[in-house]
Amino acid sequence: MSNYRKIEDDIFQLRLPLPFALNHVQCYLLRGDDGWTIVDTGLNTSAARTGWQETFAALHIAPGDVKQIIITHCHPDHYGLAGWLQEQCRAAGTAPPVFMSSRGITFAEQVWQRYESQIEQMEADFHHCGMTPRQAATVANEVSVVASRTSPHPEYIHPLQAGATIQMGNRQFEMIHTPGHADGQIIFYDAADQLLLCGDHVLNDITPHIGRWPNGDPDPLGRYLTSLRQLSGLAVRLALPGHKTLITRWQERLDELLRHHELRLQHTLNAVGHGATVFEVGQKVFGLENLNVHNLRFAIAETLAHLDLLIIQDRISCRENGVWRYVTNHNYSSGHRVHRDGTENTER
Repeated sequence: MSNYRKIEDDIFQLRLPLPFALNHVQCYLLRGDDGWTIVDTGLNTSAARTGWQETFAALHIAPGDVKQIIITHCHPDHYGLAGWLQEQCRAAGTAPPVFMSSRGITFAEQVWQRYESQIEQMEADFHHCGMTPRQAATVANEVSVVASRTSPHPEYIHPLQAGATIQMGNRQFEMIHTPGHADGQIIFYDAADQLLLCGDHVLNDITPHIGRWPNGDPDPLGRYLTSLRQLSGLAVRLALPGHKTLITRWQERLDELLRHHELRLQHTLNAVGHGATVFEVGQKVFGLENLNVHNLRFAIAETLAHLDLLIIQDRISCRENGVWRYVTNHNYSSGHRVHRDGTENTER
């Protein structure tokens, strides 16, 4: 039996399994007079494919009834089955267009279609973070397993434009750019009903991952916090997230996420102390020895994002001598300050 439920008369939520600690992703189907819109697709696994087939049967959706596929962001649990769904519909005589932001399209090409280069850069970064060469290679190469679950890729992805409107079902949504969790993430706001499809930007029960990745835009945490503050003026009756429970306390949840990251920044600063590598900071903040390879990769990326923002705030500095080493600024002696973008300046 497919794991779907009705949220509104015209909106259904499909919960698909994931082979990770976060064991599910939520996709949405919007029914309209001229067909169905799918928002996010799940990871390409046999269980997720079965979930879509069962849901189509239960809701009496024929492949030709799918008008369009919308991807909120490029992460594999949201993007991974877009190409497969498009192929299923094409086999029945029609191929619905797939939409994602321009930045998301570029990132998906870099990471999921040309993942060998991404692995090389990630392995080098993890070595700079203080991992042994063997650790760095093991953690970086896990990307190839995830990348294999995003194939087949859509034949063409149409770019979404933040600030414009899009029709999904019989509703009109404003498209809002919300960076931080993923470069180019777009969320969708129905002002008439105060309803928001918020992707992974805001989640209940857990905090969205904010990480620094190779080829990613700079300062993901700073951009995320800015976006949360900008969204505080949005009137939201109900937000439909990519994971966990529906959000009915919009402003309160934004405030909780802002407080969480202020505390995490302070914990990260404390972990830097008189000097520490990324791995050493992550060990103090996350307890890295208790994490599997998948979660270790995310913990390091999240540690980097918090260290980056502390550098921007001029609370810490980074020295590089084969390994990035961070120090609090009041203990920082004269020398070269190396920024995460690779530039450096001489302090006197």
